[in-house]
Amino acid sequence: MVDGNEYYDGKSVFSLFLPEDLDLSYKAKICKKCEHCEEENCPDDSFVVIKKGKLLTGVIDEKAFGAFAGELLDRIVKDYGTDEARKFLNTVTRISLFAIMKYGFSTGIDDEDLPEEANERIEEILDNAEKKVMDLIDAFKSGVLEHLPGRSLEETLEMRIMQALSEARDKTGSIAGEYLGMKNSAVLMAKVGARGSMLNLTQMAACVGQQAVRGERISRGYVGRTLPHFKQSDIGPKAKGFVRSSYKKGQKPLEFFMHAMGGREGLVDTAVRTSQSGYMQRRLINALQDLKIEYDSTVRGADNKIVDIAYGGDGADPSRTDWGNIVNVKKIVDRVVRSRT
Repeated sequence: MVDGNEYYDGKSVFSLFLPEDLDLSYKAKICKKCEHCEEENCPDDSFVVIKKGKLLTGVIDEKAFGAFAGELLDRIVKDYGTDEARKFLNTVTRISLFAIMKYGFSTGIDDEDLPEEANERIEEILDNAEKKVMDLIDAFKSGVLEHLPGRSLEETLEMRIMQALSEARDKTGSIAGEYLGMKNSAVLMAKVGARGSMLNLTQMAACVGQQAVRGERISRGYVGRTLPHFKQSDIGPKAKGFVRSSYKKGQKPLEFFMHAMGGREGLVDTAVRTSQSGYMQRRLINALQDLKIEYDSTVRGADNKIVDIAYGGDGADPSRTDWGNIVNVKKIVDRVVRSRT
């Protein structure tokens, strides 16, 4: 970005809109949670450091502005007020839109293309997972499968199978992420928290995974089997709803049917939960509408009887606490140190 004869990089432009005396440091959403954090020297630039209103290191992602995780926005609101936060958000939004208009950002179906080497590794992982499941079934039938505490032998088998297939899907997702890289638009959106997740990308590029109804593998259908295409008492991965294909590759007819069974539960749950949560909210509002906080900090009803000695048990205003902590010791120490330097 050029202003006259002066050139600004992304960090410099962003720093123009920060309060001049703001000091803040935190781990960005893209942080890989390494055992030893190098902080400012992070090779992935995932440690955000702001000193005296200048963004020195780190990337600005969901951890800065997110609805329930906005460290930066939260600090500006608490220290500088809502008007300053509004100006900051409006300005950053405008400059972000300008940057998108100038440089562009798009995603397409080719963002899920994987090289042949990656596909071979994914197929190998899925083959090993299916073999592991068959070994578990053999151990169950021969009576050598170990019980999990508090579970029957059948429940133990189902839990072990779900775990094995879930691990396989996660591994295929890791391989897909490794080959796609952070320069991939879809990966970038998922990592920074803008839209979607790595699970979505895993299912698009690598493997859809095990379908579940009520938290268990698909079991309903015909007598002794889920579909007439399988033998009686078949409890293998395919017969119980494991979708090995990815969305990009395309599902086989039986996989598609299993996927439809798993997807229907989500649609029904959404419809049912909407009415249930709406009714619950209405009942709560009617039950609590007469409560108020008196000048002595007690919570009282319409009959002036005390319901709670202190609101929330501690009398703290949630909008003024730091992520649930009434006193943020680190913030106070940082402010004292800053005032002395």
